[in-house]
Amino acid sequence: MKKMLFASMLALLCGAALVRAEEPKKDATKKEEPAKAEVKEVAVIKTSEGTMVLEFWPEVAPNHVANFKKLAKEGFYDGTCFHRVIAGFMIQGGDPLTKDEKMKGSWGTGGPKEKLKAEFNDRHHVRGVLSAARSADPNSAGSQFFICHAEAPHLDRQYTAFGKLIKGEDVLDKIATTPTEGPNRPVKRMNVESIKIVPADSVK
Repeated sequence: MKKMLFASMLALLCGAALVRAEEPKKDATKKEEPAKAEVKEVAVIKTSEGTMVLEFWPEVAPNHVANFKKLAKEGFYDGTCFHRVIAGFMIQGGDPLTKDEKMKGSWGTGGPKEKLKAEFNDRHHVRGVLSAARSADPNSAGSQFFICHAEAPHLDRQYTAFGKLIKGEDVLDKIATTPTEGPNRPVKRMNVESIKIVPADSVK
């Protein structure tokens, strides 16, 4: 009986070994395809004064970049305007209330329900930097943004910088230096016709 049991176990082990031996081997010479690199995107802001192109800094402010892209792709910014302009400082836009001229008294207070947690970082607020506007609460940024017209070091680590102007400095200057009335509101509407998110290599 013991010999028969041993013979049976030996047969099972040999069978298992045969199955393993017959399993197809992976081709060591076949290289795995590398993961596709994420396409770098930029924002193309078409205004009444010309076009500006901005790059993003997702490495320091991923949530702010994602939020801006999402809103832009939804057409949230189309038809708004730069409602607050201070030469030598910055131009501010992104308020959906600015689509309605009758809402002028409330311009600067609008935005989406969702608010972002601050992503303060080491990027300096120099000319052309894109940053998130907010209220006194550090975690209150929504859709409003500003583009620095000049260096503003007092904003460093107090506001979330998340991109920079790479094309259209002349347009920035036109908007920043337009005549204003109180409170720093352009006399002539500085309209944002559209903000499109496109592959960086598609912009000449």
